Amino acid sequence: MGIPENFKLYADQVADTARWAARKGWAPATSTNYSVRLPPDAAPAICAITASGIDKDHLGSDSVIAIDGEGHPMNGNRLRPSAETPLHLMLYRRTHIGAVLHTHSIAGALLSRSAEATGYLAFSGWELLKGLEGIDRHDCEVRLPVFPNSQDMAWLSSHIEPRLPQADPCYGFLLAGHGLYVWGTNLADAKRHLEVFEYLLQCEREVRTHGYLAGA
Repeated sequence: MGIPENFKLYADQVADTARWAARKGWAPATSTNYSVRLPPDAAPAICAITASGIDKDHLGSDSVIAIDGEGHPMNGNRLRPSAETPLHLMLYRRTHIGAVLHTHSIAGALLSRSAEATGYLAFSGWELLKGLEGIDRHDCEVRLPVFPNSQDMAWLSSHIEPRLPQADPCYGFLLAGHGLYVWGTNLADAKRHLEVFEYLLQCEREVRTHGYLAGA
């Protein structure tokens, strides 16, 4: 039991994802965090997660840390795990989640503020909804929960966990004025869900700003 011999493979995947998100413009000013679940034989390590305060444009595998269920580093890395590690660990208590990605796009920050009172953003009619696992048609409605932001990650985790939908498909949530969390059964699914929601958030922002440009 312990850190898998191929931990660098997982660290490379996380680092590659962080750089990819930065190239998209979703990771300004060292913000955002990314993680992937480690295999059962890595216990007590739970996941590989990005370190705190690292510019994601240049983040390498040496800035990815294996952590246990309490958020303690397991692979001798002296860097601090992301400050939002408790949110990742909260999500990994759902056994079907294999990767968690968190971004700070402008559309996500703005729309999360506007939807805070309602508690969710609803998307329907967009073809790209079919990029979400289990969705095979555009004429459906997918709700993205919106929760209040807090600097107290323990409180935030305990607030969100019982409020995440249990029955309906749930792929992510927004923190108001903060950003987007998404996940998937594996890293590829999580990246696809991230691209879908960032696209839908941008579409929704454009519609609210300019309408559907009828007659344009």
